[in-house]
Amino acid sequence: MGNAETMKTALFHEPNRVTYETCPIPTPGPGEVLVRVNTALTCGTDVKCYRRGHPVLLKTFPSPFGHEFAGIVAAIGETKPEERIPFQIGDRVVAANSAPCNTCYYCSKAQFNLCEQLNLLNGAYADYIIVPARIVQQNMHRLPDSLSFEHAAFTEPLSVCLHGLSQAGVEAGDTVAVMGLGPIGQLLVRSATLMGAEVTALARSKSKLEMAKSFGHASQTVSMLDYPDMEEIRSRFSPAGRGFDIVIEAIGLPETWEKSLKLVRKGGTINLFGGCPGHTTVTFSTRQLHYDEVKLVSSFHHTPKQVKAAFDLLSSGQLDPSPLITKEMPMASFEQALQEVEAGKALKIALKN
Repeated sequence: MGNAETMKTALFHEPNRVTYETCPIPTPGPGEVLVRVNTALTCGTDVKCYRRGHPVLLKTFPSPFGHEFAGIVAAIGETKPEERIPFQIGDRVVAANSAPCNTCYYCSKAQFNLCEQLNLLNGAYADYIIVPARIVQQNMHRLPDSLSFEHAAFTEPLSVCLHGLSQAGVEAGDTVAVMGLGPIGQLLVRSATLMGAEVTALARSKSKLEMAKSFGHASQTVSMLDYPDMEEIRSRFSPAGRGFDIVIEAIGLPETWEKSLKLVRKGGTINLFGGCPGHTTVTFSTRQLHYDEVKLVSSFHHTPKQVKAAFDLLSSGQLDPSPLITKEMPMASFEQALQEVEAGKALKIALKN
C-alpha cells in the first residue's frame, strides 16, 4: 500500500476550525501497524479540543484528532525477527491512545500513566491511522468474533474509568457517589457496581439518572436539581447521614470539586476525576481535610494493565456499552457529531467508515 493511494482525515487548524481533507495513506514504519478505521467514537475531550484546542493532544497544526477507535489491520511495518509484531493483515483490533516507555523515572515507579514519553495518539477521525510500535506491543488487542468494533472502541475510555476507581481504592461493599453522568460518569457507575460497590448517581438530567439505573445498576439516583444542597444529599442519601466512603467528581468544574467535600464521610476519599478548565483554582476546608482525614486523589489516563482489564470486560460481555451509543453517523460528519454531543443531543456517536 503506497502513498499514491489517498484517504480522508479530519484536521484541526485552530479552535472552531476543522476540515475533512484528502491526504496520502501513510506507510507504517518499523514496528508500526496501519489500521483501517471501522468505528471511531466521539469523546468529551475531543469536543474540548474542537472548541479550545489542547496543550497535550494537539501540538502541531493542522493536527489529526479523535482517539477512541477500532478497525482492521491493513499493513504492517518491517521489523527485526526479535521484534515480531503479534498481528496479521486482516486482524480486527482495538488500540489505546498511548503506551509507556518502561524506562523513565515514573515507569520505574509503576506510574505508567505518568510516563515522561507518553505521546498520545490522535487521528481516529479518518479512514486510516498509524499505530506506533510501542502501542502495538503493549496496548493493541485482537478482537474476538463476539466483540463488535463499536463496543471495542470503548476500551480506552473504560480503562480511564478503571484507573480512576483504582486510584480511589474502590472495593466491594463501599458506598460510592458519582457526580456527573456523561458517558464517562455512566462507565464509572457501571464499573463500580461490577466491583460490588453500592453506587449513588448524581446529576441534573432526568434521562441520565434513568440510564444510571438501567445501564449502571446504581443503587440509587439523586437529582441535583431537586437537591442542590450537597449537605442535604449527604444527610438523606448516605448511610446514617455520615457521608459516602468514596466520592468521584466526574463533571470537571471547580464548584463541583468543592461540593464533593460535602458528600464524603470522615476518613473517606474523593477522586477529583473531572478535568477543570485550565488556570482555575478551588478552595477546600482545611479543618475538614485535617480533622476528618479526608483523602483527595486525582486520576489521569490509563495503564496497560487497565487497558487489558477494560478490553476483557468488553470482550466477556460483562459490560455492554450499547446504551451509551446514541446513534451512528458517517465519518465525514464528525464535526456535526461533536456539535450534537456538545449540545447534549447525544452521549456518544459512533462514526463509521
